[in-house]
Amino acid sequence: MEEQDSAGVLDALLAIGQGLWWVIQNIGMAYYNFAYALTHPGQWLDWSNKESILNFVYYGGSVELFFVAFTLFLTIFVVGIFSNGFLWRVTQGFEALANGVGRFFAWAALLMVLQQVVIVFMQRIFAWNSISIGIGIPLEYNLLWYAEGLKFYNALLVCLCLTYTFVQGGHVRVDLLYAPLSFRARRMVDMIGSMIFMIPVATVIWMYSWFFMWRHLIIPKPSATDQYDRLIRKARALRWNVETEGVSGDGFNAYFLFKILIVVMMGLIFIQAWTFFYRSFLEWKEGEESENKLLDQDILTNDEDALPASGH
Repeated sequence: MEEQDSAGVLDALLAIGQGLWWVIQNIGMAYYNFAYALTHPGQWLDWSNKESILNFVYYGGSVELFFVAFTLFLTIFVVGIFSNGFLWRVTQGFEALANGVGRFFAWAALLMVLQQVVIVFMQRIFAWNSISIGIGIPLEYNLLWYAEGLKFYNALLVCLCLTYTFVQGGHVRVDLLYAPLSFRARRMVDMIGSMIFMIPVATVIWMYSWFFMWRHLIIPKPSATDQYDRLIRKARALRWNVETEGVSGDGFNAYFLFKILIVVMMGLIFIQAWTFFYRSFLEWKEGEESENKLLDQDILTNDEDALPASGH
């Protein structure tokens, strides 16, 4: 019995060692893969070549791409351990990206309201069933197309303003266990949460949403389970087949845009996960006086209604 237990422990340690070695190998190869991609752009950016398109499709959801991104952010963190100023600038830059994207696409809420008002006026007051936009050869769609298109504004708000809301401290959180902890303990929880929850979830959803998106852009349809050789063999039959069919006959017909937004959202979440990790590490390292340091939060003009500095 003891021999079986010992053998089981050894097998577990061997598996862990092999897993760690696999991670180390992929981190080491990430520098080569990144340099190779930059020096051979024709192999994945020359979309006049069908194999180049499938290279782009395959590597966009591959282990190689993950470790290139992971190694990049890991390298930034290692440098930041020795230079707080550098890591603060990186953190501030990534938070500026989230804020900039969110603030710009937040205007979609206003556009959504205005478009709904126009639709109601055209239907109920002018009794028209279409809207033409442009001069000479205008684009003309019926009101059903514009009505169904309102969902796209909602998608813009959710997908592109999500990380902005996170930076602004606007997400609902339950602090029953978190709040009583000390300042440094909370920062440690934030770092662990970024690594264990945010990054893995963003990675898995990216991988499947990436292939889900391409399944609505080209045929034969690629799959997340396709091996590289099998996918490349589909190059001869490859052709563009962008999804343009709406739910109803005359309704909104650009549903492929929703698939693209999912991928963009996951990319922003992946970046924000690392950014949150960097900020949590710096605040843990520097102490309470660094809480929300260089954090660009929107504040209302009325001091009584201003957002709390902690964002909780």
